[in-house]
Amino acid sequence: MTTSPVPASAHIEIDGVPAADPASLSVVMGGYGHFTAMQVRDGRVKGLGLHLDRLDRATRELFGEPLPGERVRELLARALGRAGRRDASARVYAYEHGSGFLVAVTVREAAPDGLGAPQRLTAVDYLRPAAHLKHLGGFGQMYHGDAARRAGFDEALLTTPAGEVAEGAVANIAFWDGTSLVWPTAPHLTGITMALLAPRLPSIHRPVPLAELAGFRAAFTANSRTIAPVTAVDGVAYPVDEALMARVLAAYTAVPGEKIVSGDGSVLAG
Repeated sequence: MTTSPVPASAHIEIDGVPAADPASLSVVMGGYGHFTAMQVRDGRVKGLGLHLDRLDRATRELFGEPLPGERVRELLARALGRAGRRDASARVYAYEHGSGFLVAVTVREAAPDGLGAPQRLTAVDYLRPAAHLKHLGGFGQMYHGDAARRAGFDEALLTTPAGEVAEGAVANIAFWDGTSLVWPTAPHLTGITMALLAPRLPSIHRPVPLAELAGFRAAFTANSRTIAPVTAVDGVAYPVDEALMARVLAAYTAVPGEKIVSGDGSVLAG
């Protein structure tokens, strides 16, 4: 296990102002951990069980300890209750802390429902380290994403040195061949939205070389915030397939939300 570079007893100032809670801030500044991000609607989350499994698996891998789902449910419900929200964008983090870990929850305004804005992507030779984990330290993908936007694109598309598509900088990507969705198999994070869509729509998982992109009819990205059509990857243009996107959105909308708190849900009152 790594050791946080900032001890919990450190005095921390930000722009010359002492931090109100340096002990907690020092944990966050350590930068070693993982998280999951979700949309909450009326106290329910699509794929909540998948989120809980992701958190538990990653915590065991990074810290050698379990993170019980009931603990996550309670912490998430308390944060939502105290924030006065039943609809929200929520994140659950597990940070290294001493010889173990602590859990942090953030609650923000919910993302809009429906499809996201069309995306123009540019391919970059970069893979996230330990790509199967939704880990902290996203400098590389943020760096490439910012560079893509400065170049006039909306986001970066991460690829292997051999030119095989892996994932978007902050989303999974699927290509439509006219019969099936094709999900790239280069190192990537299995996103929860991807995991919910793939079994509900004709899907195959296989390598996707950049050289084959012109052979697809359409593409879209998917993450916890949105599903968005892709209109171009560098010089390869795709039309927005309205029928396909309606089908994808309908499949996602049909996924039932799972209650954050079992039983009478009293924890949601905070």
